[in-house]
Amino acid sequence: MSRVSDFGERLYSGEKSIDFVGRRKTWYVISAVILLIAVGAVLLRGLNLGIEFRGGGDFSIPNATCSVEQARVVAEAQTGSQAIVQVAGNGTVRVQTESLTTPESTKLAASLAKTCGVGVDTIKIQVVGPTWGSEISKKALQGLVVFLLLVALFMSIYFEWRMAVAGLLALAHDLVITVGLYALFGLEVTPATVIGFLTILGFSLYDTIVVFDKVRENTRNITAQSVMTFGESANLAVNQTLVRSINTSIVALLPVLAIIIVGAGILGAGTLLDLAVALAIGMAVGAYSSIFVATPFFVQLKEKEPAIIALAARVHARRAQAAKNAGGGDTLVDSDVEITTLVDAGPRQQPRRVPRSKRPKKS
Repeated sequence: MSRVSDFGERLYSGEKSIDFVGRRKTWYVISAVILLIAVGAVLLRGLNLGIEFRGGGDFSIPNATCSVEQARVVAEAQTGSQAIVQVAGNGTVRVQTESLTTPESTKLAASLAKTCGVGVDTIKIQVVGPTWGSEISKKALQGLVVFLLLVALFMSIYFEWRMAVAGLLALAHDLVITVGLYALFGLEVTPATVIGFLTILGFSLYDTIVVFDKVRENTRNITAQSVMTFGESANLAVNQTLVRSINTSIVALLPVLAIIIVGAGILGAGTLLDLAVALAIGMAVGAYSSIFVATPFFVQLKEKEPAIIALAARVHARRAQAAKNAGGGDTLVDSDVEITTLVDAGPRQQPRRVPRSKRPKKS
C-alpha cells in the first residue's frame, strides 16, 4: 500500500507523469478499433432482445426434473416455432416462445408441467405483446435525449462548451462500446439492461467532471506564465486524479461484481444479472474514457485558441533559450530577468611601493 501511496504522491507532485494528453493519437486508435468492433457486432450479430422488447411467452418452471432439450422439444412442438430454453442458478427452467394467445399459453403450460414433473399452478406465465416493448424503447430514447441535453447545458455553463463537447463524446463512446459488447457476446437486453445503460452514463459523467474540474483548476490564468503549456498542465491534472479515478472505479465495481456472483450466480436472479452486467461494463469503459478520451479531446480543441497557441510558442522559445545557454553561453535568461556571469580575471596587479628610506630626497 505504501508503494501505491508513494506512486500517487509522485503523480500528484508531477515528479512522475504519464503522458495521457501527448499520446492522444494512440488512445484514439485504440478507441477507434474497439468502436469498430462494437458497431460491427451490432450490425452483423444484432442485439439479443429480451421478451419484453420482441414480445412472446415466458414460462418459468421451478424445481423442474426435465432437461433443457426435453423442454425445448415440447415447446417447439406446441408452438411450431423456435423456443429459447435456459436454466437459472436455482434450478428453474425458463422457456421463451413466440407470441401466444391465452388458450395456447395454457395448453403449453400443461404440457411443460407434465414433461417436467411439476404442477401447472407452479409455472409462472408471462405473455408480452411487441407493442409494450416498442413503448419501452421509445421512453428510453426520450430519456437519453433529455439526459444528453441537460448534460450539455450543465457543462457549458459550469465549465465551457469545449468541455461539454468532449464530455458528450466520451458518453457516446461509452454507450456504443457497452451496447456493442452486449451484441458481441449475445447478452440479453431487457428493461433492466436499459436502466443499466442510463445509469452508466451518469457514472461516466461524474468521473469526467472530476477530471475536468482539476483541469480547470490547473489551467486557471495559465496564459500569464511561460513555464508550462496548456496540454502539459491538463496532463498534470489527469495524473493528479488518476489514483482517485481508479479507486472510485474499484469501489463502485465491488458491489456490482457481488451482485453478479451472489445475486445472479447463486440466487439465480436474472434481473439482477441484466442490470449488474451493464453496470460493470459501463463503469470500466467510463473510467477509461474520462482519462484517455475526454481530456485529450478537450485539450485538442483548446489548443486551437490563439492565446493557447501563443502560450505554447513562448514556452518552447524559453526552453530553447535555456537549452542554448546551458550548452556554453555566459548569460542565463529566466523570464524577464537577465543574470550575467562575471569572468574571474585573477588576482589584482598593483605596482610595488618604494620604501621611504630609498626615496630620493627633495632639495
